[in-house]
Amino acid sequence: MINQQETVISVSELETLHTEGAGYDILRYISLPELLGKESHTLLYFMGRKLARKFDIQTMEDIIRLFALLGWGQLEIVKDKRKSITFQLMADAVALRLQAPFPTDFRLEAGFLAEALLQIENRDCECIESINKRIHQVEFKAMFSTD
Repeated sequence: MINQQETVISVSELETLHTEGAGYDILRYISLPELLGKESHTLLYFMGRKLARKFDIQTMEDIIRLFALLGWGQLEIVKDKRKSITFQLMADAVALRLQAPFPTDFRLEAGFLAEALLQIENRDCECIESINKRIHQVEFKAMFSTD
């Protein structure tokens, strides 16, 4: 049996795997929540955290690049404070997902972002997301625990 825990993917290696399509959204927003049930939101968050551990993330630029390569959208820092960082996620793909005929969420991305920031900052981090459907934007607020 292969130990998948040891697999670490560089950001540049991911570029060779990039694909687009509605299949991803169907799996993500319909099949996974049905499979995961009532705990879907929590499990997706922790799936995102675990996924971030699979990548060699060294810088904030790596996180921004990964969001784009994973097809999640354009991530941008809007506020950077000592105890928190606020990001905006915008893209045509985000706008289309927010207009989809099925419920969408960004828990996977929030978990990924929290874990990626932990890797860079070496501080515990949790992340919450809020959706503004009117302007087709998702905001993530990453909060660092106080030491």
